[in-house]
Amino acid sequence: SDAKVLLHNLNLDVRRNKALYMFLVIILAYFIIFHYLPMFGIIVSFEKYSPVKGIFGSKWVGLDNFINFFSGPFVGRLIQNTVALGVLDLVVNFPAPIIFALLLNEIRNKYFKKTVQTISYMPYFVSTVVAAGLVIGFTKSGGAISEALTFMTGGVSENLLNQPVWFRPIYILMGTWQGMGYGSIIYLAALSDVDQELYDAAKVDGAGYWKQMWHITLPGIRGIVVLMMVLSLGNVLNAGFDQVFNLYTKAVYESGDILDTFIYRLGLIDAQYGAATAVGLFKSIISTIFISTSYYLAYKFSDYRIF
Repeated sequence: SDAKVLLHNLNLDVRRNKALYMFLVIILAYFIIFHYLPMFGIIVSFEKYSPVKGIFGSKWVGLDNFINFFSGPFVGRLIQNTVALGVLDLVVNFPAPIIFALLLNEIRNKYFKKTVQTISYMPYFVSTVVAAGLVIGFTKSGGAISEALTFMTGGVSENLLNQPVWFRPIYILMGTWQGMGYGSIIYLAALSDVDQELYDAAKVDGAGYWKQMWHITLPGIRGIVVLMMVLSLGNVLNAGFDQVFNLYTKAVYESGDILDTFIYRLGLIDAQYGAATAVGLFKSIISTIFISTSYYLAYKFSDYRIF
């Protein structure tokens, strides 16, 4: 039968490619142990969880944790800040690596190009704690950036990260500094696959730089751009806990407090585990909707499939 033939072929393939299947088993085990089994903990979001009583002994409260969150005084601010930081990050830091890759692609001196690439990659490998420490040092009262703004505006040197109006721009620019260079790698790889004969033909037809970029370069990397956009849209609500946590203070909760930092304080500081899990579950559901929608739009408008 067909089933026996499939099993026989699979058995032969496993014998021929034992090493590959070993790696596959390790990857599957990782996702099952660290991603799927912990989903059982979703039950905590419907309980007044106590570590002493455990999941099965804690009091069942149904939707109370969700109701308390949505009727609380901070829900509007948290959602607004999370979406605002996620959208700003997408608008600024998604096209930044693409533009940077296009600029690097035009550099003909390979030594200068390699130097610029190496320098631009380095911030990515600096830990968020160290990078945030540098940003805090530059933006505090008397710091280089604060002093420069004071010189240009004629005001008084202040700690910029203690002012809600400055938190978001600093957060976004820090993300640009850390991620633009490293993020350009995938686009440079895509640019290297664009057929160079198309450029030669375009030059013969009299197409200038901008027309070549619009009609050859950008269509040539459209697939990878769509893929990265799909992945980015799914992470809109993941505004970057590490970065925000290391930069924000109580003074900027108005513009910097997000769902992830609220979950941290609610769960690990206030020990309200059920309420924190409920907020995390809400965020995960919305993120799933976002990435499903973005995948549908990618398929509808560019006929792009991830698999």
